[in-house]
Amino acid sequence: MDQEEGSTTVDNIVTQFNTYEDFLDSQITTLDLYYLEDEGLARQLVELGYRGTGEVVKREDFEARKAAIEIARLAERTQKKTLTSAGKDLHDNFLKALAVREEDNRSGIVSLNQQEADAAHTLKKQLAESSARGKSVIFIRDRNSHGQEVSGYIDYAHRLKIEDFEVYFSGKKRLLPRPTDMSFYNWDSHVAVWNSTPNYQVIADNPEGLLFKYKRDRKILNVDPKAQPGDNSTRTPIQTELYIQAVIFDHVSRRKT
Repeated sequence: MDQEEGSTTVDNIVTQFNTYEDFLDSQITTLDLYYLEDEGLARQLVELGYRGTGEVVKREDFEARKAAIEIARLAERTQKKTLTSAGKDLHDNFLKALAVREEDNRSGIVSLNQQEADAAHTLKKQLAESSARGKSVIFIRDRNSHGQEVSGYIDYAHRLKIEDFEVYFSGKKRLLPRPTDMSFYNWDSHVAVWNSTPNYQVIADNPEGLLFKYKRDRKILNVDPKAQPGDNSTRTPIQTELYIQAVIFDHVSRRKT
């Protein structure tokens, strides 16, 4: 039996039995109990592989896989609860584009720690795919509430973490760049601000223009429309009625698993 078949067998056993003791008991026959006269001893023999009617599964394998299933289930349930775009009737292309990217950009909020993720990775394909999670940078140019033209780059994942996007997806407010975002420029007052975020380091002194370095894989994102965005990055202009201009840059970090 190869490793994949063995993993499938353990998964089936873990799904079928609530505890490891329940699994052991299922392998014990009435004849075993008759001769051994000790349920605890019978369980030990099954665990060691000397008795039993099926596959030998180690306690640590059973418990690790059981924990991984629970972690994956909780993560999936939490993820569904945190998607503020879910169920919204979105009409504008910009909001639709944000909704499509919300889950990947929220992955850091509900992500598992490395040990948990490694266990869940072997269990569910959807967690295996988390090795390629996208992080988006949003460029917006429009007028603020004072009629001033402003523009800037927004770390979508970071804003999702610190702000409730319900007001944006419901249409109550418009998402606009702030002086606390990755970059902010007021075209009337000529105020320019740059800030690194938990995801991106701002490189503002580049003679060819503004650059962002993704901290996880150290890849450079070039936001110059005349240049290529960089490795594992894409640039998508959004046709929208909400803003003068909107562009979304998507960077995919491919970590080793």
